[in-house]
Amino acid sequence: MSQASTLTLPPLGLAARRTRVMGVVRRDFAALRRSPVRVFEIFFWPSVELVLWGFMTLFLRAQRVPFAVTFLLGAVLLWQVLQKASNEISIAFLEDIWSRNLLNVQVSPLSSAEYLAGLVLFSLGKVVFALAVMAALALGLYGFGVTTIGVGLVPFMGVLLVLGWSLGLVGIAAVLRFGENAQVIAWSLVFMVQPLAGIFYPVSVLPAPLRAVSEFLPASHVFEGMRTVLSGGPVPWDRLAWAAGLDVVYLAATVGLFAWALTYARRHGKLSRFGE
Repeated sequence: MSQASTLTLPPLGLAARRTRVMGVVRRDFAALRRSPVRVFEIFFWPSVELVLWGFMTLFLRAQRVPFAVTFLLGAVLLWQVLQKASNEISIAFLEDIWSRNLLNVQVSPLSSAEYLAGLVLFSLGKVVFALAVMAALALGLYGFGVTTIGVGLVPFMGVLLVLGWSLGLVGIAAVLRFGENAQVIAWSLVFMVQPLAGIFYPVSVLPAPLRAVSEFLPASHVFEGMRTVLSGGPVPWDRLAWAAGLDVVYLAATVGLFAWALTYARRHGKLSRFGE
């Protein structure tokens, strides 16, 4: 589409909205392409975590612990989907603050929904790239193929992606409401749910009150379902349906929270003070 034709698009039409969303993606991709360190970071830390847990699985296999390799490596791969989905969207927002660009974004024709859609799409690309690198390493170093999880892989990842984006929105809302001092919430919130998600162990080991809480955490159903599949059982579609329903509720709630926090920041003039 030529530049002249894009200028004549109806501003509220689907084509114009798509152009603005992709503008956010292209902007972030251009910044990433010009920073080799940031490209390196996408797969460096996930790869380090995979190698560390891979050595652990080799030790456990030598001790004749059953399913050690498949359980732990599958958990590491799916955990990275959740962690990076949450962190990538919140860090992309924080980079607009650090570069003092947030106010420019807010006064542009870009709507908040289009801005978030652009951040989500770009974070999805980074998650897919990191997961592909990790899957290749897991297969090459430990003989674990991610397709071992079977047909449940796509819905498992989908549930974790939506949950990660919801957690990222909570972190963004916290920064908008409480200022840059709350940015630690944006990248650490996902680690607060890690103990309850049963990533590396079944939720049955948790105390009863925490088990009750984990029932309302979509990630716990994903990792329990992963262990069921890797043990030779069927995909627990009932648990996945419950997790997907929770995802819808949480995403709607966090989008509402983001809208409220953004309105608060605009009303109190906080947007102009970010990055000072």
